[in-house]
Amino acid sequence: MFDLSSVDLLDAFTRELQLCKLKPGEHVVVLAEPASRGDYVAAAFGAAKACGAHVIAATVPGGSPAPMPSTHTGAGPGLTSVLNDTAAQDLLKSADLVVDLTQEGFIHAPVQQEILRTGTRIIFVCDAPDVLIRNLPSEGDKAEVLKGVERLKQARVMRVTSAAGTDLTVQLAGSKPEFQCGFADDPGRWDHWPSTMVLCWPEVSEGTIVLDEGDILLPFKEYVRDPVTLHVVGGHIKDITGGAEARMLDTFFHDARDPWARSLSHMGWGLMRSADWFATAMYGKGDLMGMDARAFAGNFLWSTGPHPVLGRESYAHLDIAMRGCTVSVDGTDVVTGGELVDS
Repeated sequence: MFDLSSVDLLDAFTRELQLCKLKPGEHVVVLAEPASRGDYVAAAFGAAKACGAHVIAATVPGGSPAPMPSTHTGAGPGLTSVLNDTAAQDLLKSADLVVDLTQEGFIHAPVQQEILRTGTRIIFVCDAPDVLIRNLPSEGDKAEVLKGVERLKQARVMRVTSAAGTDLTVQLAGSKPEFQCGFADDPGRWDHWPSTMVLCWPEVSEGTIVLDEGDILLPFKEYVRDPVTLHVVGGHIKDITGGAEARMLDTFFHDARDPWARSLSHMGWGLMRSADWFATAMYGKGDLMGMDARAFAGNFLWSTGPHPVLGRESYAHLDIAMRGCTVSVDGTDVVTGGELVDS
């Protein structure tokens, strides 16, 4: 019996690598750990060959320094086997494109920045197959998110409000606006398939965040059942009130024993129109990173923990995706009541 599990993925991976502007003769490293999906490794390997690239599939030992299970959490500390091995790092630095199929990626690991500075581009892939295929990006996605980035670069204040009671004011000076568009096409670029979002890294935010029923807590991959109120002072969560989810968040922050656990890091809004808010309920927790929730068009996404602009390294990373918010930038709405404003 033939194993054809990667056949349906081959076309999607080929189209993805074409969006990453993979050219004949370039060098690709498909990076995996033992827990990575074998069909993804095969599809990425075949797609690189189909594009005429040189390709190496490298499998390194698993194991993450993050003090939580490696089930696609988004903490992104990387694999100890790469963080402690200069030979592995040199292999990645020598590549034109790395297809990162590890459980966590290296999103918040300083070593990833070292790799990117050599000109290597990295595309991180870890969601379920139909999530990847349904949310396959298009070239136009990059132009759209760049408009949001430019808007943030020129602005001073972002304000987030909601009917549930959220009222958060964010100072944008020095917040280094960034984006994800689902493909890595520029030298030294990291991106995540699937993802389409605008984000920034502010230092100062003040006000109240109210998580409403149906908002999504990541990496727990749980929907909020009872409203949660968080009071933010100077970019730090000072207190949390509410039901079971409030207690879970408070326990997470306490047990992390991390000075930055209650500090806000990146925030922004999603633009992925193909995303499905119900996807989190349809899969096992180990099958998803949760990019449907993180990049859902019109959401407000905010996080805690690591903050590269301020030099904060932390594994206490939460992403919280909210619907129904209004996001305004210098008084102009980019999201109204959870709906994207047509640019």
